[in-house]
Amino acid sequence: MTNLEKYVAAFTEGLGVEESVVNSSLEYQSIDEWDSVGHMGLIAELESVFDIEMDTDDIVDFNSFDMGKDILKRYGIEI
Repeated sequence: MTNLEKYVAAFTEGLGVEESVVNSSLEYQSIDEWDSVGHMGLIAELESVFDIEMDTDDIVDFNSFDMGKDILKRYGIEI
């Protein structure tokens, strides 16, 4: 499984959405599932999948599918 596939899967699992919803236009609060509770589920899933622990600032800044890719680069994960 590629890192992109893992990344998309983390969104589907963490937010409980279909894969078709997960794309570069997906942003925090753009769908009902990505609210504050969903956000923490997504972060927990990403941390588990990629075996990392995100800093609080990165968790707060993680506000879109594309921004998440940039944030994960800080942890040595290329999507």
